[in-house]
Amino acid sequence: MKTAPSLSLILAFSAIAPAVCAQQANSRPSLPAAAAPSPTQKNIEAYLRNLYAFGPDVLLAVGAPKETPVEGLLETTIDLNISGNKQTVKFYVSNDGRFLFRGELSDMTKDPLAENRAQIQLNDAPSLGDPKAVVTLVEYSDFECPVCRNLHDVLRGMLPNYAGKLRVVFKDFPIEQLHPWARTAAIAGRCAYQQDPKAFWKMYDFIYDNQEIISAANAWTKMLDYAGQSGLDAEPFRACMASPEAGTAVNASRANGQQLDVSSTPTVFVNGRRIVGADAHLLEQYINYELAQQKSGKAQQK
Repeated sequence: MKTAPSLSLILAFSAIAPAVCAQQANSRPSLPAAAAPSPTQKNIEAYLRNLYAFGPDVLLAVGAPKETPVEGLLETTIDLNISGNKQTVKFYVSNDGRFLFRGELSDMTKDPLAENRAQIQLNDAPSLGDPKAVVTLVEYSDFECPVCRNLHDVLRGMLPNYAGKLRVVFKDFPIEQLHPWARTAAIAGRCAYQQDPKAFWKMYDFIYDNQEIISAANAWTKMLDYAGQSGLDAEPFRACMASPEAGTAVNASRANGQQLDVSSTPTVFVNGRRIVGADAHLLEQYINYELAQQKSGKAQQK
């Protein structure tokens, strides 16, 4: 599983930060000027810097705490910037400034998955399977991510078992800080989709099946090769790869993932229920649960 830098997965920072900081030791990014922080904000910053050994080269900005529906509990955001690797993470702090925690604040009077389903943007995204299928699986993936390749293999083996019942939707979420050719592949996928939506899934297979031989140096050539093998017209494909439109679509897909707090790839939503990683058993559990719920609902209507 590949992870964008975040406080929620701080161990990933431990592996990523030293290399990144070594490459850009002389360039310290800057954040826009803000109002003077309160004592609580200062305490949170000092606590996190000490806990995770963040030196002065790491920019950490604590947002002003805001009220939540829970009395005595405030919400704040932590903006972290390690040599250009940026992430915003939501935290909660007690009203007296004593306790700090990261987690989900759930209102049990509401459908816990409705907000996810409402935020996932399915328009103009490659999809496979019956659009009216009972279960929709949305994957936010990075073509260079090894665990995303594992998910690709899992889904290829799983889909025949759910013919007519499962729809798969692909969303680009390249993590460029870790994967130098992921964006090139994402743009190639978008160009394939724009020329022929069915050809996208051929490109999807080619890229994941050949992931180990693709590099930043040969990615452009490989994408043109796979486009040809997918039956796409070379000249329109090449023009699309060089134009800004496909990149804009990739950016929009990634921004949609960020709205859903996606920070790792692959992140999958099964009818709105989140899974991080490529656990085949958990995917089947979620899919089968949704199918059973649908079957139970129909039985009760009789």
